[in-house]
Amino acid sequence: MATKSRISDQVLKGPERAPHRSLLYALGLSREEMNRPLIGVVSAFNEIIPGHIHLDKIADAVKAGVRMAGGTPILVPAIGVCDGIAMAHPGMYYSLPSRELIADSVETMALAHCFDALVLIPNCDKIIPGMLMAAARINIPAIVISGGPMMAGDLDGRHLSLSNMFEAVGACKAGKISQNELTDYEETACPGCGSCSGMFTANSMNCLSEAIGMALPGNGTIPAVAAARYRLAKQAGMQIMQVLAKNLRPRDIMTSDAFTNALRVDMALGCSTNSVLHLCAIAHEAGVPMSLDRINAISATTPNLCRLSPAGPDHIQDLHLAGGVPAVMKELAAAKLLNTKLMTVTGQTVGRNIAGAANRNPSVLRPVKNPFSPTGGIAVLKGNIAPRGSVVKRSAVAPEMLVKTCKARVFDSEEAAIASIYAGKIKKGDVVVIRYEGPKGGPGMREMLSPTSALAGMGLDKDVALITDGRFSGATRGSAIGHVAPEAASGGPIALVKEGDKISIDIPAGKLNLLVSAAELKKRAAKLKPFKPRITTGWLARYQRLVGPADIGAVLQ
Repeated sequence: MATKSRISDQVLKGPERAPHRSLLYALGLSREEMNRPLIGVVSAFNEIIPGHIHLDKIADAVKAGVRMAGGTPILVPAIGVCDGIAMAHPGMYYSLPSRELIADSVETMALAHCFDALVLIPNCDKIIPGMLMAAARINIPAIVISGGPMMAGDLDGRHLSLSNMFEAVGACKAGKISQNELTDYEETACPGCGSCSGMFTANSMNCLSEAIGMALPGNGTIPAVAAARYRLAKQAGMQIMQVLAKNLRPRDIMTSDAFTNALRVDMALGCSTNSVLHLCAIAHEAGVPMSLDRINAISATTPNLCRLSPAGPDHIQDLHLAGGVPAVMKELAAAKLLNTKLMTVTGQTVGRNIAGAANRNPSVLRPVKNPFSPTGGIAVLKGNIAPRGSVVKRSAVAPEMLVKTCKARVFDSEEAAIASIYAGKIKKGDVVVIRYEGPKGGPGMREMLSPTSALAGMGLDKDVALITDGRFSGATRGSAIGHVAPEAASGGPIALVKEGDKISIDIPAGKLNLLVSAAELKKRAAKLKPFKPRITTGWLARYQRLVGPADIGAVLQ
């Protein structure tokens, strides 16, 4: 009987491949190992990102699982940027662009070395979507197993996360806490390995990897320090052999309906606004692009069931104890808001995966009949300042800021805005407008956690809004509206806002408008000077030339 051909046959089979086999022997591989499927184990392990510091051990567990199931695991690396460490200085220019490097490097390692399948081991912001983009692009059997969330910190019986740490800086600047108290925060907010403990971007994307069907149940919420995380990693290593045997490919799983499921879960959880950017980019690679209008339609019909940090006091560990993502999906399925017939990397349908799930804590995970709000955690706003859309984490906005008209305070960089906030120049009723920080303008669409946290720490998050063509960390709370498209660097209307203009924000209605006449805006546009790039050398300059707008995921064109 003829043996079924494999991708790895291109480097393993026939006399012509003797030189290739010779190099594999040099790795210490045996003939028996070369007769088995070659499984690329893509690990983002490094010693600078807390979410990645333990991924070497996760990779070891994955490799053990692959071997138990009859495969040959081959470890290869991926890079990563820690957004928290890169925040509020030029390092943040590299964060979003790194997503493209990660996708490209996974594609390169997988296809150059003819792996039969991939186990992808990310854990933080851009690494997860970058690996999923690569999986969708190259479309060989793949499975995601993350490193899991960090436990929340504990200070005098109060749980803390990184968002509290950034807000504490603002509180210290405003004289609300002492320098000694700030030191207490910094020594306790991040107690160990894992992706930061709130519903920030990393945990959002790890949960959505599960919701879209590319990760095993538990991927999004099992704590990084739990033995169950290592058991899940072994299970992922074993399961990739089943996925390979069935020739179940990422595009078989990441269908248009699967993205709808992911968006439903996104809205129910109140995920980071970055999830919109990344889901659009992954969908683009999967060949099923989605629009912001679709996101708003799903948000309008999906209840928000969780208020995790920064929107509320609970953390990912609490969601895990409440039943995790399967319990969230089961709540949605009970309201017929989920397609339960879709295939996943378990080899089973969504319905089979969540059959045994249960909501174990209705105060953390609200039942679908008693939601925090009847609409989803994210909203897309449009208007004359954002004709192609903008995004806000509605679930983290105070009720009094949902509908507001504010006076514009205009800044052409994040640094200028932060300096003004810390100097006490931003007052109640203002809206801080930060522009020229979009995908091209930044370049790299920097996260604005420092200014939003400064406002929150100073007690202004219920009185001051922030609008930017940049983006926000999932740790941001308040009326923070990002991803404004078109961006200022592309001549978008946000470039026409002047100091003192009035801006109307109506989140329930999905509206964002500059209260200036069309005639006046036309005059301003005629006088607008061409954008002058901040960075003109290195690969960021190349990225700036190629990157597309935020409303289609800031993918390279």
